[in-house]
Amino acid sequence: MFGNRFFRNKFIRGFFLIIILIFSLDLIFPLQTNPQYSTLITDSDGRVLHAFLNSQDKWRMFTELQEISPKLEKAIIFKEDKWFRWHFGINPIAIFRAGFRNVITGRRTSGASTISMQVVRLLYPKERTYLNKLTEIFRALQLELHYSKDEILQLYVNLVPFGSNIEGIKSASILYFKKSPEVLSLAEITTLTIIPNRPSSLRLGTKNALILKERNKWLKSFQQAGIFDSQTIEDALSEPLNAVRNEAPKLAPHLSVRLQKEYKTIPNIHTSIIRNKQLQIEQIVKNYVSRLFSMNIHNAAAIVINNQTHQVEAYVGSSDFYNPADGGQVDGIQAIRSPGSTLKPLLYATAFDKGIITPKTAINDVPTNFGGFEPENFDKLFHGKVSIEYALANSLNIPAVKVLKEVSTPVFIEKLKKSDFQAIRKNSSKLGLSLILGGCGVTLEELSNLYASFANQGYYAKAKFLKNFSDEAVKGEAIVSPESSFLITQILNQVTRPDLPNNYDYTYRMPKIAWKTGTSFGKKDAWSIGYNAKYTIGVWVGNFSGQGVPELSGANIATPLLFDIFNFTDYNSSEKWFRTPENVSMRKVCAESGDLPEDFCTHQIIDYYIPGVSKMTRCSHLKNIWVNPSETMSFCNRCLPSEGVIQKLYPNLSPELVRFYETRHINYQKIPPHNPDCTRIFNDNAPVISFPTDGSEYFMSKEDNPELLLDCQVNNGVKEVYWYINDKLFKKVPANQNVFFKPEAGKIKISCSDDRGRNTDIWITVKWQ
Repeated sequence: MFGNRFFRNKFIRGFFLIIILIFSLDLIFPLQTNPQYSTLITDSDGRVLHAFLNSQDKWRMFTELQEISPKLEKAIIFKEDKWFRWHFGINPIAIFRAGFRNVITGRRTSGASTISMQVVRLLYPKERTYLNKLTEIFRALQLELHYSKDEILQLYVNLVPFGSNIEGIKSASILYFKKSPEVLSLAEITTLTIIPNRPSSLRLGTKNALILKERNKWLKSFQQAGIFDSQTIEDALSEPLNAVRNEAPKLAPHLSVRLQKEYKTIPNIHTSIIRNKQLQIEQIVKNYVSRLFSMNIHNAAAIVINNQTHQVEAYVGSSDFYNPADGGQVDGIQAIRSPGSTLKPLLYATAFDKGIITPKTAINDVPTNFGGFEPENFDKLFHGKVSIEYALANSLNIPAVKVLKEVSTPVFIEKLKKSDFQAIRKNSSKLGLSLILGGCGVTLEELSNLYASFANQGYYAKAKFLKNFSDEAVKGEAIVSPESSFLITQILNQVTRPDLPNNYDYTYRMPKIAWKTGTSFGKKDAWSIGYNAKYTIGVWVGNFSGQGVPELSGANIATPLLFDIFNFTDYNSSEKWFRTPENVSMRKVCAESGDLPEDFCTHQIIDYYIPGVSKMTRCSHLKNIWVNPSETMSFCNRCLPSEGVIQKLYPNLSPELVRFYETRHINYQKIPPHNPDCTRIFNDNAPVISFPTDGSEYFMSKEDNPELLLDCQVNNGVKEVYWYINDKLFKKVPANQNVFFKPEAGKIKISCSDDRGRNTDIWITVKWQ
């Protein structure tokens, strides 16, 4: 009785001592299970798009738990470790049996390794000795202590060797069968389970006949053990083995390379790319660029964003990733380029939200000097008075700069920062009015994200490349209002515009989208970005070398490619077009000004506006003038005769528009000259000196003996102007006539007065060289 109790107590103490020892050793010698896996890029369905070697130049692809099918699990456990689910890392009976056989035979005939022990051996490869076997047993106990059975099986599946530089079931499955493990047949599973025991002699692709015999032996063993039903076994036995070593998948290369760099620690990167869409758009881009080769245009990029999920479904960084001659490996979606006119919709949307303009608001497209900056239109022409919607649809530059000046550059830059334009954020302090004409750097990805916000009622959410497994909707941050987004969409949906491709086929098959084109200075970049309710698609065409091409333009070069991709992606879309927001209404406005009509506004049209936001200015495109019956003289209230005068409406033209009409000899109704006997001094609407620019420095070359231009803009009704240099009369000339003078060095005061006594002064500095 006492002996039994003593023995029992001694056994319990010994057991606890062993447990304490194991835990102590576990703390002292922690288990390291961090194998270096290959990076896999998968599509939206989980199929591999692109695979990369790991840091050791091995194909070791990570098998996820859900990829280990019941068939695969049963086959591995039956073949390698029948008691895997029951033991604690080692099988004492198997170890005793193996040790006994080894002693009897005098050589190692059985290792008695469990799956856990094999995992340890794969993690810590060492020479097969009895001492190392003890270490292996200890590590197996550690493995069981820290990981579940499913995780241990997963490690085994990921580490088993298949010869050469292939490790893991998934690597073998992809490279030999072009399948993921979860869809392998029983015959293919059995094939892959027998190779790790003899990876040198059982080499798939070269030893298929031998592998087939070994496979069928194990299939019959499965049948005898009742692991699988007879029909399944019969089907597997009759299945041929045609496995060969295949190239690893190399699809969507630009995105794959990008994601591998961004997510270095994630072995399986699940993207939102739709495989068939990606492949087809890659081919569309490649075929399209091949047709442009004779024009010396060698590359293009395209991105497709799902507006409802904010996920990227296709990503084509160049026309041919494997063409080094034309920089095929450059990612055109991330390349920083000049945006041309593509930022204008955001500017006009901002102005709509500030109540500065509405679509029908009139604005002058005439030569204008903005403090030394004199922009021109793409076609080198000027269009006089136009509406805002015409200016945007026709991508006119002067109106855009005028609107930016009124909105203010800092306000617009803040909008661009909220839209995540990184180069603009970095260089914001250096940007001026030229920003709206492409004087900044953007990427195709950034532009496409911006236009997607118009499709999402003004809410910006950066498009994601990784698949979103959650159904939670992402709304994003408001950069413009739903109302202004709608107004922009209505303008960009117009088809009577110059940036429609000059090709009937494209017009005939044109999808219902809103789109905007852009061409950078020097014709180095052609852009076209379009959207509907479901998709936003961005296209860039050009040369990565930066070489300009005379034929390159967003309208005729980039837009046809945009239409091709849209017609493939969403032709005859079932999605409804955008609804009019509740806070957008319609009103009658004067066609001449876009303002609320007065009694004299005989031509009225319908315009959208935002109640409580849009300006409520009354029209003033005409004004009443007192004139004599022959309309040869006008009068003001100071000099108005008591009789012999009539009141008549005349165009109330701005000085810049008068100047435009005069210089281009466009007829307009002029206000008769003012009464020369009038003594009144006018204080409003003084001449605007358009050149030289106030506060500027001018460097003059003595060799060229140049002269400096004097130019001004005056109101309708002004007939003569007087130029003064340093307060001395220089010349009296008809209004809107250019004058030249040879300046002296130093600071010079220049004054311009009109025939009504209104005066403007500026100062310039002249330096002779």
